[in-house]
Amino acid sequence: MPERDLSLLTEAAQEAGRIALRYWQADPQVWEKPGLGPVTEADLAVNDMLLARLCGARPGYGWLSEESTDDGSRQDAEHLFIIDPIDGTRAFIAGESTFAVSLAVAHRGQVTAAVVHLPALGQTYTAHVGGPALRNGAPIHATSCASAAEARILASKPVLASEHWHQVPAFDRHFRASIAYRLALVADGSFDGMLSFRPSWEWDIAAGHLIATCAGAVVSDAKGRPISYNSPAARSNGIIAAAPGLHADLVSHLRA
Repeated sequence: MPERDLSLLTEAAQEAGRIALRYWQADPQVWEKPGLGPVTEADLAVNDMLLARLCGARPGYGWLSEESTDDGSRQDAEHLFIIDPIDGTRAFIAGESTFAVSLAVAHRGQVTAAVVHLPALGQTYTAHVGGPALRNGAPIHATSCASAAEARILASKPVLASEHWHQVPAFDRHFRASIAYRLALVADGSFDGMLSFRPSWEWDIAAGHLIATCAGAVVSDAKGRPISYNSPAARSNGIIAAAPGLHADLVSHLRA
């Protein structure tokens, strides 16, 4: 079943990318969602297509999307679609190429199939539970970096605040707007890790979580604990994804 779900997600992601590109760099309408940031007409168009296509193909699955009202009924579903129609909306609005479509299926709290598609870059990351992580069909692997002092890590500037650490690790910090893309870049070895201490929406991290895990990375919340999906709040307590040795080193530097 995960393989069939992955095939469905991959086809839907490609169609979502084609819709998004029609609006990209074309001055789309933008609104501000209180507490959630901007949303564009492209986000809504992609969400509408995905809702119809995915739920039409799997009517028994629950639905959790950044651009749909959450009535809580998803928690009764054994399988759940977890969707971010456009992750990195600010980058999309700015005409940058690093926005992503993030699609996942979770079964009883664990992600079993996942796609992160970057239409403007022509890159598609995929994985299903028990299988390899792939980028455009070729296997990818996380790095073997084991030391924060030697690591290239994707993180926002607030991550460096001393309140989070016994001693702030001296890693080489970089940034990308899309959290899903950050996780994919850990999966393909472009970076050694990524971390965020802010509460992380499930739709931002679910797909990238599985892809990074299947590529050999360790993924946890910001305290090093496992992440389970379809939670009532649809959030995790931050996220850390890194090569196994590096993940352990980062967690060892964190304040309790």
